[in-house]
Amino acid sequence: MTLCTPARTTNRPRIQRPHSPPDGPRRFRLAGADVSASVAVFLIALPLSLGIALATGAPLQAGLVAAAVGGLVAGRFGGAPLQVSGPAAGLTVVTAELIQKYGWRTTCAITVLAGLTQLALSALRVARSALAVSPAIVHGMLAGIGVTIALAQLHIVLGGTPQSSAVDNVLGLPAQLARAHPEALAISALTVAVLLCWPRLPGRAGRLVRKVPAALVAVAGATAAAAFAGLAVPRVDLPSWSSHALPGLPEGPALGIAAGVLTITLVTSVQSLLSAVAVDKLVAARGDGGQGVPRSRLDRELAGQGAANMVSGALGGLPVAGVAVRSVANVSAGAVSRASTMLHGLWIVLAALLLVPVLDLIPLPALAALVMVVGIQMVNITHIRTVTRHREVVVYAVTLAGVVLVGILEGVALGIAVAIAVALHRLARTRITREERDGRQLLHVRGQLTFLAVPRLSRALHQLPRGSDVVVELDGSFMDHAAYEALSDWTAGHLAHGGTVETTGPSGARITEPTPVADSAAHPCCRPWTPWHNHQCGEKPAETRHETRQATGLHLASGIGKFQRNTAPLVRDELARLAREGQRPSQLFLTCSDSRLVTSMITSSGPGDLFTVRNVGNLVPLPGEESGDDSVAAAIEYAVEVLRVESITVCGHSGCGAMQALLGGSPDDPPTPLRRWLRHGRPSLERMASRRHAWARIAGRLPADAVEQLCLTNVVQQLEHLRAYEPVARRLAEGTLTLHGVYFHVGEAQAYLLSGTDEVHGYDDVFTRVLPTDSPETATRGVPADSPETATRGAPVGSSVTATRGVPADSLEEVTRDMPMDRLEAVRAS
Repeated sequence: MTLCTPARTTNRPRIQRPHSPPDGPRRFRLAGADVSASVAVFLIALPLSLGIALATGAPLQAGLVAAAVGGLVAGRFGGAPLQVSGPAAGLTVVTAELIQKYGWRTTCAITVLAGLTQLALSALRVARSALAVSPAIVHGMLAGIGVTIALAQLHIVLGGTPQSSAVDNVLGLPAQLARAHPEALAISALTVAVLLCWPRLPGRAGRLVRKVPAALVAVAGATAAAAFAGLAVPRVDLPSWSSHALPGLPEGPALGIAAGVLTITLVTSVQSLLSAVAVDKLVAARGDGGQGVPRSRLDRELAGQGAANMVSGALGGLPVAGVAVRSVANVSAGAVSRASTMLHGLWIVLAALLLVPVLDLIPLPALAALVMVVGIQMVNITHIRTVTRHREVVVYAVTLAGVVLVGILEGVALGIAVAIAVALHRLARTRITREERDGRQLLHVRGQLTFLAVPRLSRALHQLPRGSDVVVELDGSFMDHAAYEALSDWTAGHLAHGGTVETTGPSGARITEPTPVADSAAHPCCRPWTPWHNHQCGEKPAETRHETRQATGLHLASGIGKFQRNTAPLVRDELARLAREGQRPSQLFLTCSDSRLVTSMITSSGPGDLFTVRNVGNLVPLPGEESGDDSVAAAIEYAVEVLRVESITVCGHSGCGAMQALLGGSPDDPPTPLRRWLRHGRPSLERMASRRHAWARIAGRLPADAVEQLCLTNVVQQLEHLRAYEPVARRLAEGTLTLHGVYFHVGEAQAYLLSGTDEVHGYDDVFTRVLPTDSPETATRGVPADSPETATRGAPVGSSVTATRGVPADSLEEVTRDMPMDRLEAVRAS
């Protein structure tokens, strides 16, 4: 992009480095999206917090305390910015059992101790180990808790009182149905109906009203119906906060209290960490790709949950954990920072202090129905299908049954035992079958190949006829050393007797067969992307020049031979198709002849993708110049007019010899063919020293030296040369062609893409790091907000900031240290 020359002033403003601290105190900024998201989460959390407190048998204020602490403490100190914490349905059964055994004050003390345990675990950095638990066990545990919750709340829905265990609730259900309370049943039915129907309202009006949470609408509707109809149902009774019960010293057997601490620590930690991982996936899948939202730091999240449990227990609140329902609502509402979670906690505090008369109108059967539906939804059909597809439904079922019938810790222990047994069974179980098809012997190996299967594998291999054509199909993901040795030794012997062996995967794709150790192809240094001089593989390197020349010829022949053996069978069909249909590349890729630049490797391209032009310095001569070589112009015309490529890329690289020759050249140099060719790069030198152009650079750092500065500038200049070609200009005007610039740093194996391109008006001259990602849209995402291109974006044209694009004036000496004096003076003047 062409910039005006800045006016010279006596007092030149100081240019701040990109990563220096901002001037003045930091100001707290609150995004509007966070405010709206916090309101949406608050409207969901308020009724759920009361319902969960009711289900546990704790004081109803305890649910509000836990929700407020989860929002304020866990939201501020946790490692998952968009995760919402509070009282969770998964803790209902555990908390209810502790309250029945030890009372409410001791349960609060157990919650404080569980928080201390979580802080200790976070200090040991073991948060990631929680993810090692099989998903079937976690889903089974949550499903078992959901079944237990639903069975208990069903009694309250019918107007009765739940029993102490899930088995007792099932046994007492017939008697409860016989004496059901009509008013309670009517309120509960209305609540369930609204919960199920509200998300399915059709039409445009339905989309608008669905923005109000279904839980809030259901509880509000049931409250209004009970008030207008004058139904005699039990209602919420929030006592004065002055009489709120606080924790006391633990009373009871030490072993039982320790088990309670362990159970709360286990459930809250696993649920919170898995929820944090799920929130990361939701944020990444959001429309904005989660730009600006950092990924969860699990150890910090565990510490935040521990701090929240300590504060909640100390204030007489329920245990706190990350809650999936509220977190999903937070992400879906567009939250961008932890401010939304903290604001939702603030709204809970205000409601607990100011809306007590309104909360006292809520019928208890409505809250029970709400929690019952949440418990039923914890038995997720999608989870059941997933564990069934992965053949872990037995683990899921055993864990679910154990939690319902025995308890959470016991159920999880049973699930872990079954999961280990299933894993050992799969590891040891191997099926080996043999058949003959089209004159070839087919040996099918199903399962993992371990030393336990070696006797059967060896027996099956030696039963194959000598000298026959054999296909070994391996349908497994693991082969240990003993099995590999057995297959390798048999393969070597079978090949020695004139037979053939082909090893394939489950889809029939050919696998490189096990070979004797003496074969150099098996050596780890012999990879397709390593240079020939690394392909020694234990051989004695050449010592004389004659031996080196001879070895180079052998390397070329050997490389072609390896292509014919390993690669040609894999690409033959694709090349045959291209031979029939002709080439249809989508890109003209113009780059340097440097041997270190492997275009197919750095672009992950294959046959037929790139129409490649290579020359010294990746230069594009201006049309009409007397160059004596029209090969570049001919390639451009053929690619644009005949092949109709969709884009043209100019790729430069670090340490370019042509750019070094340009910098070190002088007018007195003899006019060799190389010097005559390099005159097409002189416009790049002039651009770098010009006052009218921005400095081409890499985002976030200065060029390493003058050579790198010229390499970057040369890419930008050659793109301008491309625009001078009539076919290119016409296709650009039609909108059917795009231009791209790439800089490849050889030493870093890192590509940089010219960002801020405008195919009509010019370039921003900033090369942005290409991130390792599968998504082209996010390949260059993640540039810090305080990086130079964002720091200078929007600055007035002609200002001293835009003159050097964020390069401090005192750093120009470092960039131009190796420049000739005449060019150095020109750069200083600019």
